[in-house]
Amino acid sequence: MRKSAVLFLGLSLLLPTMAWAESPTEITAIRNAARGGNQGAELLLALIYFEGRGVPQNPAKARQWMQRAAREGQPYAQFMLGSWYAGGLAGLPKDATEAGRWWQKAAEQGQPQAAYRLGQAYLTGEGVKTDPKRAEYWLRRAAGAGNAPAQTLLGKMYHEGYGVPRDLEKSHDWLARAAAQGEGEAILFLDFFVRMGEDALQGYRQSGPELEARARQGDSEAQYQLALRYESGAWGVLQDNRRALYWFHQAAASGNRMAMRALADVYANGLLGAPKDLRQADYWRNRAATREPPRDIIKNPAAVGRSSTLP
Repeated sequence: MRKSAVLFLGLSLLLPTMAWAESPTEITAIRNAARGGNQGAELLLALIYFEGRGVPQNPAKARQWMQRAAREGQPYAQFMLGSWYAGGLAGLPKDATEAGRWWQKAAEQGQPQAAYRLGQAYLTGEGVKTDPKRAEYWLRRAAGAGNAPAQTLLGKMYHEGYGVPRDLEKSHDWLARAAAQGEGEAILFLDFFVRMGEDALQGYRQSGPELEARARQGDSEAQYQLALRYESGAWGVLQDNRRALYWFHQAAASGNRMAMRALADVYANGLLGAPKDLRQADYWRNRAATREPPRDIIKNPAAVGRSSTLP
């Protein structure tokens, strides 16, 4: 693979947060790489023309390069193309059906934003036939990948029992994950969540060190919320899989059912650097269902893995 192709493939992985190149030299290099068939460069060039970064805005060229990247299978390009169809942008007709088609392609490749928009579409019936079960499936895919809006919407579905069995614990779990990332809507919704008291809600307003101090004193809710922060890297802490896993285990050991559910997901899917372990997943799922404190598993460091202690 040519050096330029490697460069632009790496740049494409930084989207959508990167600041796109603006100098004539950089734009020329991106254009040349795009003409050579590099998908990352095709996507970057489409966004440059769409935003007018270093060149005049050109919807036709933006559309041309975005469609090319999407057709070649670039997942973020597929998501963006679907979004352009949804909003009637870049000279494309507003077409919810076409939007859903491109989101589906991107979501099947694991693109979380596309999975969220596809879940939304199945929930509202925009461009697809309303199907709450499919909505839940795609929202869970997006939420499991850390998409906070999907976590919030999924939490609302479980709270209302819309298309899924009403489950306040699952609702709390997903809303708490979104709130830990600073998702304002989830935090506001939790303020009205009858099952949560003021002590629990204070955790979302505390700084990282304050929350960690409570966690080290044995507060299971603080331990769980701290794990969520380390999982997502929000609210004053750096993302750290090992510490997230450690605090999930500590909260679970203190009887926190949300932490037990989180560990079931971790081991079922091999998340946070933990190996996929269906036996562990079943164990934590059963502990959450029976409300039995898992003291036996915590006494076995091998079961907790490298997260049993922290330096």
